[in-house]
Amino acid sequence: MTEPAYKVEPPQGGYHVEKREVVAQVPNLRMVILTLAPGHEVPWHFHTHVTDTFFCMEGPMVVATRSPDAQVELQAGQTYAVPAQRPHRVTGKDMGRCRFALLQGVGTYDFKPLR
Repeated sequence: MTEPAYKVEPPQGGYHVEKREVVAQVPNLRMVILTLAPGHEVPWHFHTHVTDTFFCMEGPMVVATRSPDAQVELQAGQTYAVPAQRPHRVTGKDMGRCRFALLQGVGTYDFKPLR
């Protein structure tokens, strides 16, 4: 049996996902694949320095943002970027299951939850 090309890391930011795969991680840049089970979400948060670029692999999925308020629905194969400092939340459409790759960078990663 061969080892997977990624590792699974524990939840960050106080939320749970069905699966979290780290594809690559170096200082100032990382790529993860997240699978959200039905009813799961990446809750409202922002990043101080990094842009989140979403690549929908299985969807549909919804990226909601504030300042300005928007909701972007992504189908498999579509992408969307949320710049640093912009609050956002991620779910499957109608809180369904979705899977997406997430490129985070360039800069120091942080997760600033909103309440």
